[in-house]
Amino acid sequence: MGRFDNLATQPARGFADVLRWRALDTLRGRRRRDPEGYSFATPVRANDGSPVAAAAASLTWIGHATFVLRLGGALIASDPVWSERISGIIPRKAPPGVALESLPPLDVVTISHNHYDHLDVPTLRRIGKQAAYVTLPGNGALLSAAGLANVIELDWWQSHRFGALEVTAVPARHWSMRAPWNRNDMLWGGFVYRGPEGVAYHSGDTALFDGFAEIGQRAGPIDWAMLPIGAYEPRWFMEPQHMNPEDAGQAFERLGARHLVAMHWGTFKLTDEPLGEPPERLRRFFVERGLEPSRLWILDVGETRLL
Repeated sequence: MGRFDNLATQPARGFADVLRWRALDTLRGRRRRDPEGYSFATPVRANDGSPVAAAAASLTWIGHATFVLRLGGALIASDPVWSERISGIIPRKAPPGVALESLPPLDVVTISHNHYDHLDVPTLRRIGKQAAYVTLPGNGALLSAAGLANVIELDWWQSHRFGALEVTAVPARHWSMRAPWNRNDMLWGGFVYRGPEGVAYHSGDTALFDGFAEIGQRAGPIDWAMLPIGAYEPRWFMEPQHMNPEDAGQAFERLGARHLVAMHWGTFKLTDEPLGEPPERLRRFFVERGLEPSRLWILDVGETRLL
């Protein structure tokens, strides 16, 4: 039994489910495939790091769930992955939006959970010991083993201040595992970043759940909500752990946030939907719901926006 089994998303997915998806559904022709001739190139914007170095509050998409956020006088990286492959296997479909070496030194690094596309030890070692690392209970041991000394574990709804910046851990509907023997031994969640310029929220990996309304009520008003919109097919497998674009739109509404910042798409091909489908579906959701298009931020990789 894992330490946090009682909080993990249900129904749980295990090896038998992976076998059904990857092997049996493939053999039976049930897996979704890209249309014949389909091609998509994730938009990438050149960024030499100078917009990030500026003093103004800003948000830069590095790719996948990795953002660099300047807020409250601190430079923050969320779920940093600068490696060319996840676990040395799954390749990037787009380069990191800004080279790590082109960034000013990071002050704070937040890590939402221990899955390899969110907790990338080679990247953390490159960032080094100068940053403070904020994560959820149980994950600190992985960071300490990587040689990182300044590690802070926050349970859901606990906060820590870094000068004018306050970081709060919040719930998510997900689970954790680095190896078969440590399933749900380390907690998962999202983070709310509060500074004088406003409030940002990074959900980490999550499925749609009622907790979004509570996060909006207790931690809001949220100005910029970074929400995952990709890695959702097949739904029978992914629904308990990853949102699809329409789920992300509903999460945005439940949060009562001012802007939805799309993430977790276009960088790694993890699941069966076409790589470029998520933003198309999310834009359609905004039209169908009559939401103001300017509230939807679908950034290019490497794009910096002022907050």
